[in-house]
Amino acid sequence: MPELPEVETVRRGLAPVMEGQVIARAQVNRPDLRWPFPPDMAARLQGARVLALRRRSKYLLADLDRGETLLVHLGMSGRMLVSGAPVGRFVHDHPAPEKHDHVILDMASGARITFNDPRRFGAMDLMATPAADTHPLLAKLGPEPLGNGFHEAHLAAALAGRRMPVKAALLDQRIVAGLGNIYVCEALFRARISPRRLAGNLGPRRIARLVPAIREVLRDAMEAGGSSLRDYRQADGELGYFQHAFDVYGREGTPCRTPGCEGRIARIVQAARSSFYCPRCQR
Repeated sequence: MPELPEVETVRRGLAPVMEGQVIARAQVNRPDLRWPFPPDMAARLQGARVLALRRRSKYLLADLDRGETLLVHLGMSGRMLVSGAPVGRFVHDHPAPEKHDHVILDMASGARITFNDPRRFGAMDLMATPAADTHPLLAKLGPEPLGNGFHEAHLAAALAGRRMPVKAALLDQRIVAGLGNIYVCEALFRARISPRRLAGNLGPRRIARLVPAIREVLRDAMEAGGSSLRDYRQADGELGYFQHAFDVYGREGTPCRTPGCEGRIARIVQAARSSFYCPRCQR
């Protein structure tokens, strides 16, 4: 499932063709994805101007001039692809319709945004913009890891007394928003913290390493366009490339990249998810 860097990369690709533009035509080809679409979604979108396109955790939020906000979650296989308008150095013609093109937005500028989702685990909803923060999917989210609300004092307080492994704690969206399995594994490696260590036992020194490690790995991933594993694509259809820079994720049995370390990357299962780490470097 796309994590914060992938969703932010998609937002950056969509913003130039959506912000300030009018949705001339909205086509909704099925009644639902993971959940039912809101009533009259096509009619509520058609003719609306997109005032701003923002991200909260792993969700895209398009604020409309009608006082509503369109929420989009990509799910496991969702893609939002741009055609008919310049994206970077290229112009992508409108592709032939595909089976899983569930929502199509034709902008007055001639650009088209197609939401394609073969597995249908994505979601869309419309809500009143002033009440967006109270939406059930957003209300309990923790601070953004790249924002001012995420710092050592917050993380220390959020992890205090927790008996779960730190890996599981960092996946809790109420503690910090937007992190998923890939970037938690990578951040823990950079901070030299074992995913097995109990969250409540990190201590000030490890927390002081972990906060900047989380920010650093997210920024590096965004610069590389995210990580393309299975279905993820950028808005122009291109792959992300951060997977080529993974230090631990998916590298079970390979040598640790820390200079002077003779360890090999191990894989364990925690809460039904794979954790990758170096048993020698990460304590």
